[in-house]
Amino acid sequence: MSESLLIPEQPPNHRSGFVALVGRPSVGKSTLVNALVGQKVAIVSNKPQTTRNRILGIVTRADSQVVFVDTPGIHRPMHKLGEIMVTTAQRAVPDADLALFVVDASANPSEEDRIVAHMLAGRRVPVLLVLNKMDHLSADRVKMNVDAYQALGQFADWTMTSALRGDNVPELLELIISRLPLGPRYFPEGQVTDATERFIAGELIREQVLRLLREEVPYSIAVVVDKFSERRPDLTDIEATIYVEKDSQKGIVIGRSGQMLKDIGSAARVEIQRMLDTQVFLKLWVKVQPKWRSDQAALRQVGYS
Repeated sequence: MSESLLIPEQPPNHRSGFVALVGRPSVGKSTLVNALVGQKVAIVSNKPQTTRNRILGIVTRADSQVVFVDTPGIHRPMHKLGEIMVTTAQRAVPDADLALFVVDASANPSEEDRIVAHMLAGRRVPVLLVLNKMDHLSADRVKMNVDAYQALGQFADWTMTSALRGDNVPELLELIISRLPLGPRYFPEGQVTDATERFIAGELIREQVLRLLREEVPYSIAVVVDKFSERRPDLTDIEATIYVEKDSQKGIVIGRSGQMLKDIGSAARVEIQRMLDTQVFLKLWVKVQPKWRSDQAALRQVGYS
């Protein structure tokens, strides 16, 4: 749809734009997007590299519409999947009207933080520095850590937040809106993401794998939704395959007497039912796809390209 067709529906002095959240893994970007949107649009876990795709979270008010672009954490990739994730994050910045450089305020800047800061320095997009996890920052380290992160680059403004508790999240939203240009609404009022229910269902299954499994197994997991259909208005049938890279990982995901797979399915079903507002019949399989994270054809098969 052309801009000329959108402008007549634009309220007076309406501000809008795309806001890319970038940063290293595990700084709370997805948690912050969920807090800004006011509901869950991106899965979260305490494990690095949870976000693998670009996820949109949309906030629409009478005076503005903000489209948040949640991106994978920027890191040194060890395989083709990692390369795709980093490229996805990098590509989100030039198309944005504003970038949020999200960091962990409770820790000193890392080499990965410096890599992100260097990447942002070469862009013409205004950057807000967001020091997240302020609830984990001791009072005696506030000035030291703030100064250390501010020294990484030139920022249009900065703030501290706790996405988990909601501290300063409303204030951050106001700061973001004040920095956006006048513009139209890109999405209908009430829409909070561009992701399909099918995609989100797969992500919610993967979220439970991340939550319930330890060590390296979760990083070797991909979830493909094979079937997503409405059997009745109050019942949705979903079938999905959990891909792993090794036979030993398959055994861990299934668990003794199939118990781990049952636990994953039960927990995922609760989350999917909450999203769909229907009962869900969920069937899961586990298959081995050797070295899928490093094979281009396998990556396409499991939904990454």
